[in-house]
Amino acid sequence: MNHDVYSDAYIRDILVTYRTIAMVGASPNTSRPSYFAMKYLKAKGFRVIPVNPGQAGQEILGEKVYSSLADIKEAVDIVDIFRNSEAALGITKEAIRIGAKVVWMQLGVRNDDAAKLAEAAGLKVVMNRCPKIEYGRLSGELNWAGVNSRRVSARRPMLGAKGVQHRVLKAGGE
Repeated sequence: MNHDVYSDAYIRDILVTYRTIAMVGASPNTSRPSYFAMKYLKAKGFRVIPVNPGQAGQEILGEKVYSSLADIKEAVDIVDIFRNSEAALGITKEAIRIGAKVVWMQLGVRNDDAAKLAEAAGLKVVMNRCPKIEYGRLSGELNWAGVNSRRVSARRPMLGAKGVQHRVLKAGGE
């Protein structure tokens, strides 16, 4: 599989089929990406189980925090990795041991060896993506804010392009 590009159908199938997520690297800090990803996914009906050895036994968003994937007593579908790329291989090995169906590596996390291992064990793999963002994009929620509309872009508009409105700012900040 080409892990540089995923089809919408592949991502959608994962997010529709699998509903229990173990979030490795979940944080109780409300300003951390894992916290608001967990909050969002819970609001969308996913069961999200936080995994963080430093927070084991505590709660994050009303969910008991586990020290490791092996400590979770219920079935886990998706292992969402909020750790660095180097840690992904060990976490992937744990995901295989517990019978997870998907290894999902967050934005900025890519480990091709982990992906090969997971795929050889029959798991689906997503790297360098966020399930929160992908869910919002595929559900159409992000479109209302101009994201994924193909109308809002960080790129400079092409001069003379049809349908693109832009204003050239003068030196005075007009």
